[in-house]
Amino acid sequence: VLREITQDILESNTTVFNAAISACEKAGEWEMALQLFGVIAQKNLRRTTVSYNAMISACEKGSGWENALQLVRLIRHDEVEASTITFTSAISACEKGGCWEKALQLFNETTQS
Repeated sequence: VLREITQDILESNTTVFNAAISACEKAGEWEMALQLFGVIAQKNLRRTTVSYNAMISACEKGSGWENALQLVRLIRHDEVEASTITFTSAISACEKGGCWEKALQLFNETTQS
């Protein structure tokens, strides 16, 4: 499926990938969403706040709290502006994964910034 998507899109852009990541999130396919997220970088496209939010939300729904936290670190590294949705989705992912300590730590980091 991933190959079909990337081959079928002749003029790929981040908006198209964001929509595909969101579709994967809604379908519970967080691992496919993660692959698409990686393709954005492979195609030398810029990941946006929307890209990160869609991906973190997919991780939240797919019990991928560790990936959600890695994405929070990556958004900072990529110098993309995080939003309230970025942090609330990551905190929710930690909560759903039973990692309340990580959720609290992330909350404290966001309120101190």
